[in-house]
Amino acid sequence: MANQFQLFKRRRFSAMFFTQFLGAFNDNIFKQALILVLTYTAASQLGAEVSILNNLAAMLFILPYFLFSALAGQIADKFEKSKLTRLVKILEIVIMTVAAIGFVFEWYVLLFVALFLMGTHSTFFGPIKYAYLPQAMQEDELVGANGLFQMGTSLAILLGMIIAGVLTQLPQSLYWISATVLLVSSLGYLAARGIPHMPAMQPKLNINWNIFTTSLSTVRYLYSLPFLFFIILGNSWFWFYGATFLTQTPEFSKVILQGDESVVIFLLTLFSVGVSIGSLLCKRLTKNEVSLRLLPFGIAGLSIFAIDLYFSLSGLNIQPAGDTLLTIGDLFGVPGTWRVFVDLFFLGFSGGLYIVPLYASMQAYAPKSHRARIVGANNIFNAIFMVGSAIFAIVVLNSLQLTLPQLFLVTGILNIGYGTFLYLKLKKHQQQAVIQNHDEG
Repeated sequence: MANQFQLFKRRRFSAMFFTQFLGAFNDNIFKQALILVLTYTAASQLGAEVSILNNLAAMLFILPYFLFSALAGQIADKFEKSKLTRLVKILEIVIMTVAAIGFVFEWYVLLFVALFLMGTHSTFFGPIKYAYLPQAMQEDELVGANGLFQMGTSLAILLGMIIAGVLTQLPQSLYWISATVLLVSSLGYLAARGIPHMPAMQPKLNINWNIFTTSLSTVRYLYSLPFLFFIILGNSWFWFYGATFLTQTPEFSKVILQGDESVVIFLLTLFSVGVSIGSLLCKRLTKNEVSLRLLPFGIAGLSIFAIDLYFSLSGLNIQPAGDTLLTIGDLFGVPGTWRVFVDLFFLGFSGGLYIVPLYASMQAYAPKSHRARIVGANNIFNAIFMVGSAIFAIVVLNSLQLTLPQLFLVTGILNIGYGTFLYLKLKKHQQQAVIQNHDEG
């Protein structure tokens, strides 16, 4: 494990790590702060339903992944990555300036514009950072680097949500939010200045600026590489699965556990720390090899602990005093809650074992000339699966009238079938992928 953290001593890793960490951190400060402002202030001012505003916000952030991921992949393959990263980070500062103006003057239309632009920023940065890793890392460093990246992303999301919650409670909160997102975006640019030069993988590429034909051709190219196609279906299932659970966390905390805001933060922390530890262990458990041997354990854990979560919740009997919600300290004293907490931690842990081998394999086996475009295709499918997760939850909870614990049970059972299908397909096509890995074309 010590060797894994030695990567932080190497500028080729640490500069990109902190650039992506600060980017994810800022994303989540801005998104969560906006959602809280919409929920507690803007909805009443605008005379709109909170759910409509929040769903509009979610749609605007994810829409650029559908529109621009394939184009972003082409650009990341054509141009040198350190300069491209710095350009994207300058764009982030500009976007956060727009957001700050929107917050200070309470111009919600401008905030929605900034949210769409921030989603666009993330869409263009994704192919750069994930195509950068296999170019900058040695083969025996790739799993460890991906584990650290996954850990960083999980912690950045968690910390961003917590900081947003703290900032919205302060006097003059809109000014504090504005100053914070501007500061973090500036720090991200400073981190990006340390990224070493990484040559373009296909500098003679002619970029197709038609986002629709580009997306279609990128997906077709991915489909011609069956191993990578199923790797990306596996990556996207992780986002489907995670979104299904994490989106329900506030309601789960309040309605099922009768908990206050501290319970929401604690549950998110449990899941995020679990993902981080599982991700970090991948390097040791695979002995630095890019391998899918941990995938069955990740699949099994995601099902076992989701199903056990259903049964552990069925055995709970929580009786709050009056209308007072319980704190996390109160819940620790309720019989059976420890089992719930253990299930949530190991759901995250299993997710780490599941996702790191898939991301490392995607990077290692993608043809070098098309690596960033493969990541772009991955982002398209991630967006589709995350939207699918929202539709799935609406159908299960509203149309079928099932409970939240039953949603977790159904998701865990679905994971058995999907995970088994995925693993069998990957084993079938892996040998062909080794040959394609050496394809420079």
